[in-house]
Amino acid sequence: MAAYTARFAPAVLTVSELYSPRRALLSVSDKQGIVALARALAALGVELWSTGGTARQLRAAGLAVIDVSEVTGFAEIMDGRVKTLHPRIHGALLGRQGIDDAVMDEHGIAPIDLLIVNLYPFEATIGRADASVDQGIEAIDIGGPAMLRAAAKNHARVAVVVDPTDYAELLTQLTAGGTTGEQRRALAAKAFAHTAHYDGLIATWLATTALGQIQSPPPTLHLDLVRAQSLRYGENPHQRGALYLHRPRLAGVVANAEVLAGKALSYNNIADADAALECVKRLDEGPACVIVKHANPCGAAIGASLIEAYERALATDPVSAFGGVVACNRALDAATVERILANQFVEVLVAPSIEAAAIEALKAKPNVRALASGPWPQVPPAAIHLSQVAGGLLWQDADALGQTPSDLRVVSKRHPSAAELADLWFAWRIAIQVKSNAIVYARDGRTLGIGAGQMSRVVSARIAALKAAEAQLDLVGCAMASDAFFPFRDGIDAAAAVGVRCVIHPGGSIRDAEVLAAADQHDMALVVTGRRHFRH
Repeated sequence: MAAYTARFAPAVLTVSELYSPRRALLSVSDKQGIVALARALAALGVELWSTGGTARQLRAAGLAVIDVSEVTGFAEIMDGRVKTLHPRIHGALLGRQGIDDAVMDEHGIAPIDLLIVNLYPFEATIGRADASVDQGIEAIDIGGPAMLRAAAKNHARVAVVVDPTDYAELLTQLTAGGTTGEQRRALAAKAFAHTAHYDGLIATWLATTALGQIQSPPPTLHLDLVRAQSLRYGENPHQRGALYLHRPRLAGVVANAEVLAGKALSYNNIADADAALECVKRLDEGPACVIVKHANPCGAAIGASLIEAYERALATDPVSAFGGVVACNRALDAATVERILANQFVEVLVAPSIEAAAIEALKAKPNVRALASGPWPQVPPAAIHLSQVAGGLLWQDADALGQTPSDLRVVSKRHPSAAELADLWFAWRIAIQVKSNAIVYARDGRTLGIGAGQMSRVVSARIAALKAAEAQLDLVGCAMASDAFFPFRDGIDAAAAVGVRCVIHPGGSIRDAEVLAAADQHDMALVVTGRRHFRH
């Protein structure tokens, strides 16, 4: 071991001092770029230690490598389960400069100054449809996290790298003379974030699936979010704001959309664009458009083209649409963009893609943000919804539509016609995205009036009718959707007074019979979903 031992310099490093490694341990599952990194380190005079497959790959590339088993004097055992859990490894990582010199020298422990480690691919393993519990267990890394934590704790001396994308910057620093304490601290923080993510995945997997007893909600909740950007402010200018993203990133969502034109998004832009896109995703019959203001749809429509869909949506409430967000479910073309810009002031345009000519048309309007979300999956992944309350979080499954028209149940004497059923289904999907209490009037694939966020459902119905009257839209013969049941018949009476011919609601009130009697009295078709969609 004397050949591997080197004494520390006498003084403890300060955060401003450069430190150039003499010895590196490389043990990676993701071998992207590892040979090039090792070759560059060797050229800088860094002694290379390694394990298992990493050591074999480096040797095959012609590099001189010392096996960890040679350092420890103990062979890898248990199919590689035990190889780095040894004082000559952990002491080499944890030894403090100027404090532990004597004990390290006594036990023949040579310091490791640079640790390059990433972990067994646990997440990829359990993500396979055919993965067994035993395979998941074997993919849990033990020695790797222990080394990462040791090196990160001792970042006053040790630089630790977990991400192959950091190799180039590391080499730049080393070529310039070494890493600074500030850089090592940043790398240490990233290493602890890496192990926290890893441990959270394992804890969740064990609690929810591996023990053969699915627990949902899970007994502990491990949030692993990465800050994507700091925002100018939050909902209001005196509040700080930022956008954090889940790992792995989801496709076809606003949080991961590409900004193709316009200035930076604000907190409220992101919230409104998310509400608009998630609403328009539900309209899959043809080109569709949803306009959102303050997280509520103020107009939605399906059309033969995006222009027609937009104009029909705008007609519902052109006053509220001013300064809103417009979302489309088809590629946004230049003609539609030009029509939108001619008709109203808009904060954000969002669509799965935006044609080049449309981007060109937006250059004259730098305050309009244009987002391309990318395509979204036909079957979205299971998701959860979290809301913060003082002292904790409320956890729930995300509110999915979860039904088709065939699941609807007609309870009235009069059955809806095919056209009325289509209107009901359209209105129901919009109502899901409207703040409770929610009322939506619709006909022929377009909204006519929307009432949102009222303490009384009948007041929401009146507001929706008022909106339709202001826009000079006739409600006679239209459909009405309510996100929750009618607690009294007054909502049905109010609908009948403005000409509604068919109603959809979840049912489930102790006064359902009274509500049904009102519908029959007005010769209205009443359809029950059995599923409530409150949106507080």
